[in-house]
Amino acid sequence: MNAPDPVDEAVAQRTRAIHDMEEQLSFLWRRARANGNKVAKQVHPDMEPGAYGLLAALQRRGTLRLTELAAEIGVGKPSVSRQVKMLEELGVLAKVADPSDGRAQSITLTPAGARQLAAAQTSRQHVFQDLLADWPDEELLSLAALLTKLNGSYLNDRG
Repeated sequence: MNAPDPVDEAVAQRTRAIHDMEEQLSFLWRRARANGNKVAKQVHPDMEPGAYGLLAALQRRGTLRLTELAAEIGVGKPSVSRQVKMLEELGVLAKVADPSDGRAQSITLTPAGARQLAAAQTSRQHVFQDLLADWPDEELLSLAALLTKLNGSYLNDRG
C-alpha cells in the first residue's frame, strides 16, 4: 500500500483552504455591504452606500485631488466624480482650490460631513463590539493582523 504523497496532500490542503477562505470572504463582503448600506444612511439618508469608502478615505488622508481619491479607493475617476458631485450636494464634502495649483481643485470633508461620518463610525464600532464581545483578545488581534496582511497583498498586487 502506497503512502499518500505529502506534496500532493499539501497542495490539496492549500487548495481547500483557499476555497474555504474565498467562500467565507464572499459571505463577509455581502454582510459588510448590507452593513455599509446602513452606515451610509446614518451619514445622510440620501447617500449611496459606495460613497462611505470615499468619505473614509478623505477622513484618513485629508484633502485629496479627484485623481488621488480615485486611486485611493480603487475606483474609476468618472465614478468618483459622480459620487463627489452627489456628496457635495448633500453637504458632506466640498471642493476647494488646491493651494499648490490654482487651476486644480481638491476635495475635503465639510465639518458637518466629518461629524456625520464620525457618528456613523461610532455606531458601526458598537456593532462590532457587540458582535465580537465573546472573542478572546488574542483572536481579535490575530484577525486584525491577518486582515491587514490580506489587504496589504491587494495593495501590492495593484501592479
